[in-house]
Amino acid sequence: FLGRGEAAVTVPPLDGALKPNNLLEEARTGLAIAAPDNLVSTGEALIFSSGNTLLRQPFDGSVGATFGTAEGTVSAMAWNSGGGLAVAFGGRIAFLNASGDPVSGQSGGTENWSGVTAMDFAPDGSLVVAIGSAKNGLDDWQRDLLNGESTGSVWRLDPKTGAARPLATKLAYPNGLIVEADGNIVVSEAWRKRLVRLAPDGRVLGQVMEDLPGYPARLSHSSRGGYWLAIFAPRSPLIEFVLREPAYRKIMMAEVAPEFWIAPALKSGYSFREPMQGGALKQMGILNPWAPTRSYGLVVELAADFTPVRSFHSRAGGKRHGVTSAVEAGGKLWATAKGGDELVAIDLGRQGA
Repeated sequence: FLGRGEAAVTVPPLDGALKPNNLLEEARTGLAIAAPDNLVSTGEALIFSSGNTLLRQPFDGSVGATFGTAEGTVSAMAWNSGGGLAVAFGGRIAFLNASGDPVSGQSGGTENWSGVTAMDFAPDGSLVVAIGSAKNGLDDWQRDLLNGESTGSVWRLDPKTGAARPLATKLAYPNGLIVEADGNIVVSEAWRKRLVRLAPDGRVLGQVMEDLPGYPARLSHSSRGGYWLAIFAPRSPLIEFVLREPAYRKIMMAEVAPEFWIAPALKSGYSFREPMQGGALKQMGILNPWAPTRSYGLVVELAADFTPVRSFHSRAGGKRHGVTSAVEAGGKLWATAKGGDELVAIDLGRQGA
């Protein structure tokens, strides 16, 4: 009634280590790729997906090559330090070696692996798997948010036997995870805008970050002992307001095309029919410094205790938006701008500490 706490429509400011800049947008290296996603490092090269195609990209930015092709859109990948790749696609999880060939003796079992958003190998060799939603498909993530769903889950899969068991359920779209050295699992719970730590058996140990200014995606290790966090879309007071109006959301989703819903997006600025436009964005043909945006590009470096250290942005008016994954390799920070159809590389040596 008073608009406090979860009823508030305010969003945290981008300040301190999250202060806006143009470092992601102005990065020199960018490789045009349709909807790049699921970036992992093998230690020798990068592997990422574009639809159902797996691509291998050298660290030096030279011309890459096709690593393999899946029988469906690749939704998540994980690299095992022992030299193997786990790939989720078409309701399956497959295991490949460094050459892209299937690994004998490893299986995803009989579980239906639809909706997998992220994976990581645990120290014991098991694979921890996040499923974003049990109700909505991966392409229908906006509907999942607008309906206030919390049907996501985290599982543990034994590749040797194919046996799988749930660790945590009723999560609000787990969209990224990373297994720590002690076996604990940190999960980015997108719709609750937080990172939460789970014990190896799935018990919730507590939040490590809360009230993020955007919707978190995948996590990866940094060379400084911390982590990289990709944030795939921004929050806004308008979206927060709509999330508190169930009758309006129901009518909007029934009568308006999904690309024009008042909801976060991986890209924006492509149609005059988008919900935020006109004088709110530009005056006299010039982009306002305070212009709101449905999409954004943001990667945050976190210390070992998950304190933000620095960040890289592509703001309103930029094109390197919808960052779903980020990996540090070869002295560069690589990020998949899925909304901008580009694999971006930031030279960390030029950025200093």
